[in-house]
Amino acid sequence: MSKNKKTSVISVQDISVTIASSDMNDYICITDMAKAKDGDARAADIIKNWIRNRSTLEFLGTWEKMYNSNFKVVEFDHFKMQAGLPTFVLSAKQWIEKTNAIGLYVQAGRYGGTYAHKDIAFEFGSAISPVFKLYLLKEYQRLKDLEYDQQKLEWDAKRFLSKTNYLIHTDAVKKYILPQSDYVKQTEWLAYADEADLLNVALFGCTAKQWRQANEELAKKNNIRDFASINELTVLSNLETHNAELIKEGKSKEERFKILLEIAGYQISILDEADKMKVLNKQNGN
Repeated sequence: MSKNKKTSVISVQDISVTIASSDMNDYICITDMAKAKDGDARAADIIKNWIRNRSTLEFLGTWEKMYNSNFKVVEFDHFKMQAGLPTFVLSAKQWIEKTNAIGLYVQAGRYGGTYAHKDIAFEFGSAISPVFKLYLLKEYQRLKDLEYDQQKLEWDAKRFLSKTNYLIHTDAVKKYILPQSDYVKQTEWLAYADEADLLNVALFGCTAKQWRQANEELAKKNNIRDFASINELTVLSNLETHNAELIKEGKSKEERFKILLEIAGYQISILDEADKMKVLNKQNGN
């Protein structure tokens, strides 16, 4: 049994039963299970009497042959020959040491006792009390369901974080490879620009076409506005309203672009500064 094991405790008919999990294997404390039969005092004797039984030895030996390549079959045969004799006594510790078994292990200290692989523990449950075994199976399955739900929750959380990190990454990509243009200083392009690009250049500093050319993979399913921040989208909405009013006033594209550029710069700075203040207030507990 690996040292890096996780310990859980379930309650079966008011008896606390410890389960140790490691390397995808669960080992159940059969000492705890034996207490359900005759209490603490005789738990060790119950386990010894169970192990020395011929049918139990055959079960244990077959399990070890199936899952343990280092199992000492000769020693097992020797024990099996003695099974049934009045003088034959066998403890879990002797079984483990003589045969190099892995289906059982003995632990001292906290959560101490004899532990058996779940396959073997359920067999032990049948021997001491079929009713107790049924309740054990029910509680064990409940534990596994809880663990599965927890793992699913963790997986969903990791998937969410991965998606979030992807968006953060794409946002960074958008900012770092946002095309540099002279459109803000040179206004010849305005005569041929549509209203959407008028707003794009005022806010992002480039046209939609320029963004697509600089971000070929992202542009297959997205456009420049898909990667805009909340603040940028807010300002963009305001620019659309302002632009509509400027058109009504009969302003030329050159005039409108100059006004929209100033509005975009001012509003972005205000919103970004407000975000910084929110972060500072949270850090200061306000």
